[in-house]
Amino acid sequence: MAKKSEQPLLGAHLSIAGGLHRVFDRAAELDCNALQMFTKNASQWRASPLSAAEIEAFAEAWKFSEVVSVVAHDSYLITLAAPEGNKRKRSLAAFVDEMQRCAVLGIESLVMHPGAHLGAGEGTGLKRVADALRSIFADAPGTVSVLLENTAGQGSYLGYRFEHLAEIMERVPEGRFGVCFDTCHALAAGYDLTSGEGYEETLSAFERLVGTTRIAAFHLNDSLREQGSRVDRHAQVGQGAVSLQVFAAILTDPRFRSVPKLLETAPGENNCLHRHSLERLRKMAAEAS
Repeated sequence: MAKKSEQPLLGAHLSIAGGLHRVFDRAAELDCNALQMFTKNASQWRASPLSAAEIEAFAEAWKFSEVVSVVAHDSYLITLAAPEGNKRKRSLAAFVDEMQRCAVLGIESLVMHPGAHLGAGEGTGLKRVADALRSIFADAPGTVSVLLENTAGQGSYLGYRFEHLAEIMERVPEGRFGVCFDTCHALAAGYDLTSGEGYEETLSAFERLVGTTRIAAFHLNDSLREQGSRVDRHAQVGQGAVSLQVFAAILTDPRFRSVPKLLETAPGENNCLHRHSLERLRKMAAEAS
């Protein structure tokens, strides 16, 4: 849906309780012009196909909202790094279904985690992910891009090195890819986001290995744990190890002006935590502009 905004594209992951179209009511309550959502119950493999009424209600609600950008996130059950077997088969079918749901809703980006190699080794895991995506792109609608999300590297999770993201894309040249850059995950994986200087060094590495033009969304999450912990624990903005200078830099970096920047933290009672974080981010953007 072609909309523009002069303001930074700021929002959060919002609930679909009560119907997919309700995300726009929740976005309005927070003055968000961007949002992330699931297109189905994220704890279930299967979902009923979207009805014509659901699709129409979603389109109508979006049309009359201030939301410019909608990003979907796939189910956490899906792991494209799984070996041959039932889990892999279900993951591939579920991911194609998620892309199809995005297509009928007019959502152009689907965020996903590469998955865990579970002891098979990173090389084997990355090959499995690439093979899965090659199969998926052969069957999936052409209007939806896959946003590979960098991870914290907890356990055997892939995607904690920028090289992993680059390799997946290189192995699937026919793929429609972007990157969702998560600040908590990057810091936990070992990248320096503890200062403005660290931000520049980290983005320089990303530019060299992947290309900053690939960044199609940000998750603005602070990290409860320290740099290099390899532990994925989100914190509210300003309450963790990621420097406020980094959040300000992302908000004002001209390369990312049209890129949605989204919270994935706990909303708090009556959205009090979301409100506080969004107000803080808006103030940063205004002061630096």
